[in-house]
Formats: sequence, structure tokens, C-alpha cells
Amino acid sequence: MSLDHLDEKQQESLQKIRKRVIEAIGKNMDLYGVTLSTGHLYGLLFFADKPMTLDDMGREMEMSKTSMSTSMRTLLDLKMVNKVWTKGSRKDLYEVEFDWHQTFTDYFAIKWRKAVEMNLQVLRKAISEVDKLLMDEDASEAVKEALLRDRGKMKQAESYYKWLDRLIDAMEDEKIYELVPKEEDDKIKAEHKN
Repeated sequence: MSLDHLDEKQQESLQKIRKRVIEAIGKNMDLYGVTLSTGHLYGLLFFADKPMTLDDMGREMEMSKTSMSTSMRTLLDLKMVNKVWTKGSRKDLYEVEFDWHQTFTDYFAIKWRKAVEMNLQVLRKAISEVDKLLMDEDASEAVKEALLRDRGKMKQAESYYKWLDRLIDAMEDEKIYELVPKEEDDKIKAEHKN
């Protein structure tokens, strides 16, 4: 919603509130591995009443076009903003992705899935190698004890990564919301659409 219909004092008050929220968003974006300035850019788009071009954002943020472009690419990769098309405009326009549940799921599922796959692959190979060493008849009891101890630790780690894989599946297929339901307010959804 545009602030043009508000008087100067009302605009100033609302801008002050928005600035505080944008600052908090910027500070918390490190959770996603995003810089403070990129977080501020996201906050600007969050309060925008219509999609913005890089030029629009650059004027508001007083950032160079290169920094703006890099930040926007980061936000697009994280699926936190969307590129939108508007009839008659040749410039790319961007708007924020308001489904923060989906943004969270997309980001963490991608990051965690990579970690899970890599760690499971390493653990399974290591366990296989330990199993081969355990079959060595010439291995001393002390060596076998150490191998069994290590194998137990690796199996425990493997169990954790299998659990994490199931958690990712629950996030991606939205079964997580059966356990931890989203808080949806129909009034807020209706206000957002206007």
C-alpha cells in the first residue's frame, strides 16, 4: 500500500517502524548466509507495494548496481524473491516471496540434503572399510576393539543422518505442518492481498 495518502508526520512514523523491521530482518538473514545489506534489500522489497526494478532499489538503498545485482541474484537463488513480468516494462522486476515457510523449507532442505548425502556416503564407505579390517585374522584384539568402537560411533552418526533425511522429507512434503502447524490468520491473508 502506498504512503502517498498519509501526511508527512504519519509517513515518517510508519517509515521509522518499517526501518526497525528492515534492520531486524537484515540482522537475522545471516541464518541464510546472507549479508546485512542483502537482508536490508529483502526488507525493502518486503514493504514495497509493487514489484521494483534494480534501479528503484538502488535509489532507495543507495547501493551500486553491481552490489544490487549480486544481492538480488543471491535472493533469487535462495527463492526469497521472485522475478515478475509486467506488460510494457523491459526491465526485470522483483517482489518478495511472502511464503516464509516455503523459503525456509527450500533453503534448509537444499543445504541439509547435500550435507546428509555427503556424510552418509563417507560414513558408509568408512564402515565398509572397518568391516574389511575386522575380518583380518591377523588383527590384534586391541585393533579390533578400536575398530568396533569407531564402527559404533559411525553407525550412530549414520542413524542421525538417516533421521535428518526423514526430517527433510517431512519438510518437503509438508508433513512437518501436521506436527507443527502453521499459524495462519485469514484476516492477515486478506489484508496482504489488498
